[in-house]
Amino acid sequence: MWEKPKLAASDLQIEESPQPRTLRILTVITVLGFAGSLYLGLAAAGTDILQGEIQRIFYIHMPSFFGAFTAFGLTLIGGLIYLARRREHWDRIALAGVEVGLAFSLINLLTGSIWARPIWNTWWTWDPRLTSAAIMCLTYAAYLMLRAGIDDLDRRRAFMSVYGILAFVTVLITLFIIRIVPETIHPVIVGASPQNAQGGFEATSGVVMALFPSLLLWLIFMPLTLIWHRIRLEKRIEALNRLKTLALSE
Repeated sequence: MWEKPKLAASDLQIEESPQPRTLRILTVITVLGFAGSLYLGLAAAGTDILQGEIQRIFYIHMPSFFGAFTAFGLTLIGGLIYLARRREHWDRIALAGVEVGLAFSLINLLTGSIWARPIWNTWWTWDPRLTSAAIMCLTYAAYLMLRAGIDDLDRRRAFMSVYGILAFVTVLITLFIIRIVPETIHPVIVGASPQNAQGGFEATSGVVMALFPSLLLWLIFMPLTLIWHRIRLEKRIEALNRLKTLALSE
């Protein structure tokens, strides 16, 4: 009677592709940029006269949200292209965007709470922007839980693509909520004109010098680098799962 050949140990090895040179360069830029932006925000920029040293957390607090905006934006793009082309690569991009964006969003909420305690005398208040940011985090956390509960790969990718597209509404609401609901303790940093803009740090020297590099880092380099690394990890996880299925079927 014919028997299926058993898998050898070498058959269960996952081939590791070399890390692209561009990714290595991005990683170096991100690490050095992060160290440099911390120095500019924590040491080089002047101390705010009104808020003191705690204002320095602003150089992480605001850029981290815009980093989440980039990551969630890639989830939106990944979902749209996956639905159009049904290529699994775009589903990996969408998943990586959610994970990185959620991490950045939690950093944004955490640093905001640390900043709020000495300034507003509370760790949390149901301010419109704080509430919308919390809802955004919960929405994308639900993405990960729902994804883990769907076994069929094609159904999972299609359903989560639609979810990721719709979830981006919470990002837009969080971004524009202070103009939709003016009753908020969050200032409008940029107004329609210099006269009606509020919330600047006129008393602090070096704000632009510290903020611009940090924004550039969190908006572009950090999300792209982390998402690329996460995509490579997801490909290895998928390969491992296929090997597990093959080994169990023997």
